[in-house]
Amino acid sequence: MSTPAVLAHGLTKRFGAVTALDDVQLAIPEGSIFGVIGPNGAGKTTLMRLLLDLLRPSAGHVEVLGQDPRGGGAALRSRIGYLPGELRLEGRLPGQSMLGYWARLGGHVDLGYAGELAERLGLELTRPAGKLSKGNKQKLGLVQAFMHRPELLVLDEPTSGLDPLVQQEFVELAREARNAGATVLLSSHVLSEVEELADTAAVLRQGRVVRLASVHELRSSAARHLHALVDGDQAALHGALAAQGLGALAVQAAPAGRLTVAGLVEGQADGLVKALAGFHVVDLTLAEPDLEESVLQLYEEAR
Repeated sequence: MSTPAVLAHGLTKRFGAVTALDDVQLAIPEGSIFGVIGPNGAGKTTLMRLLLDLLRPSAGHVEVLGQDPRGGGAALRSRIGYLPGELRLEGRLPGQSMLGYWARLGGHVDLGYAGELAERLGLELTRPAGKLSKGNKQKLGLVQAFMHRPELLVLDEPTSGLDPLVQQEFVELAREARNAGATVLLSSHVLSEVEELADTAAVLRQGRVVRLASVHELRSSAARHLHALVDGDQAALHGALAAQGLGALAVQAAPAGRLTVAGLVEGQADGLVKALAGFHVVDLTLAEPDLEESVLQLYEEAR
């Protein structure tokens, strides 16, 4: 069995009286895309900085690519691509020169590949970094994170400031990295981004992991929105729904002597199918929940 790319046991970080991370347990498999979801202040950035030894834990232990980040030093960091959430690029050096500088620092960088990444992201490398827009600074940050083909990518809010077309190109880059064997850890409060990319996600709230599951499980755990148009007797329909634990659904009269059934259906739809089996169903919509709905529900439960 392979060693997880990231392993955390009881990881805790305090800043004085404030607990930014509280007893976090994680095991991120190699070759996966792992999302960390949470609002600002949930602890996403603190978690990533602990993995990179930019911060030291107050308690607990973490391993990155099989090593303690504190002892791994420069050799370990050369195997990681990092995009910080607050990327500050100033000065008159053009993007091309900055990539060259970063390549010399890290070593083992194909600058031709860096140029290819810049072209894919639509990044102009001749302009001074300090004069780039937020979106173009973000593109430059993505190029430096990907350009040495790292084993682990740690990306804090990677699509911040990017237009939708460039966001899609980033999605392709992340998938290509995963398909080549790299592990991608990304944080976001843009839930659709995690839904599209990640295999598994941890939901953070106030420094604690309130749910750890596959994206499919997160989405399927939320209540689905039901709207159905049915022929039949109202009392009989009420009884059939109640027998399946669906008595909270609203049944109302509709034109042409029909009935509407509306409300939220939690969990599996088997009970709903059984309840409606004895009636003529004219129309039925059971809308699959989006990830945002699932996560907001988890936040409420965590309160």
